[in-house]
Amino acid sequence: MQNRIARSGVPPVALLVLLGLTAVLLSVAACERKDYSAFAKCLTAKQVTMYGLYWCEHCAEQKKMFGSSFHYLNYVECGIEGSRAEQPACVQAGVKNFPTWKLPDGSLVEGTKPLEFLSEKSGCSL
Repeated sequence: MQNRIARSGVPPVALLVLLGLTAVLLSVAACERKDYSAFAKCLTAKQVTMYGLYWCEHCAEQKKMFGSSFHYLNYVECGIEGSRAEQPACVQAGVKNFPTWKLPDGSLVEGTKPLEFLSEKSGCSL
C-alpha cells in the first residue's frame, strides 16, 4: 500500500519558485527606479510649470513619473477643493486641459508628456 499525500492545488516546489521569482522581480523593479530630483530641480530653475487638478487621472500619472522627486517641480493646483471650479491663476494662464505644461519659451503644451519630451524642450538632462 502506498502512502498518499493529499495535495491542495499548487505543489510546494512550484510555490517556492513563484515566491523566489516574485522577490527577484521586485528587487529588479526597485533598482530600475531612478531619482529624478536633479531633473525636477532643473525644470524648476528653467521656469517649467505643471498645471494640474487633484482629481485628474492623467495628472496623477504625470506626477507618478517623477516619483518622490515631484515635490521639486513648479506645480500649480488648479482645482478648488470641494468643487469642480478652477483657480483664477489657471484661467488667467490660459490653461484649458490637464495636465498642461508651461515651457521655458512660455508656450503651453497639454497632456501627459514623457520625461524625454520635457528634457528636450527644457534642455534639462534626465
